[in-house]
Amino acid sequence: MVTTSHDVARGAGVSRSTVSEILNGRGHKFATATREKVEQVARELGYQPSAAARTLVRGTSDLVIALIPDTTFGGNLQDIFERATEELAQHGLTLVLRLATHSPQSFDRLISSLNPRGVLSLTPFTAQERQILQTRGVEFFDPVPPADHHSVDYDIGRLQASHLISRGHTRLAYAHLSDTRQDPFGADREQGVRDECRDHNLPTPLTLKLGINREEALAALDSMGQAPFAIACYNDDVATALVAAAQLRGRTIPHDVALIGVDNTPLSQIMIPQLSTIGYPIGGAAHAAIANIIANTTTNNHTPNNHTIPLHIIHGETT
Repeated sequence: MVTTSHDVARGAGVSRSTVSEILNGRGHKFATATREKVEQVARELGYQPSAAARTLVRGTSDLVIALIPDTTFGGNLQDIFERATEELAQHGLTLVLRLATHSPQSFDRLISSLNPRGVLSLTPFTAQERQILQTRGVEFFDPVPPADHHSVDYDIGRLQASHLISRGHTRLAYAHLSDTRQDPFGADREQGVRDECRDHNLPTPLTLKLGINREEALAALDSMGQAPFAIACYNDDVATALVAAAQLRGRTIPHDVALIGVDNTPLSQIMIPQLSTIGYPIGGAAHAAIANIIANTTTNNHTPNNHTIPLHIIHGETT
């Protein structure tokens, strides 16, 4: 038999309206003993509040939308969203994965149709998307750094360049994905590479663009001219494509061509030569964003939980 709010109210010795208020996030209005008693009885009876009823009461659903960007994170995405799903479920929230939209109109339709409690994006929202979320009163979280900080992607670029320069390389390039939809972090990363080169009085790095295919990788490599040179790559996929191109051209790695990627994908660590790359605990960053969502949507605590992502070099054989 399905447990109802009436059963909880009778077991706790309170009214159904009190049960509804407490179990729908407004328990601060009641004495601690009353709130704890209702929550205890609800747990013992296995009571689950109606999602539809909560939506009517709050004007929002119990959904949290996570927008999946076009770019790749290798196998990291599964780890991010698996952990996020579990943490949100512990607070009565359901994670919904949706592909990132490409127009304000489609984004507005998504938000208006689902009425989410919060929206999480791994890439920065546009000004129009922010306006839509603010107008509809939806909590949102994206990787926009404080005004006095650089983005983590800028730091990634600087770390890539610093590592290449420490290995004696003085002629650098930055390799983007040619499809800009898959390269949302490239501008900040390239700027980090440029600034690191400037600080070491080195020439401005060249800019390469390629898709993950043999022809474009060969063309990008050939455009660099004579070796030796070093390439900071948008991600491990780009680096892998350029490693293959270098081998096809008979270039020695890392003496003729040095390369460093980002993401520390499993493939990067079993390829020959083993790829040098940037590692980072992306699950920890996602955990901080999820903690913000939980705090802001369940306790009305709007203090941001700032989280710095520690970066580290994975020393391979390509630098």
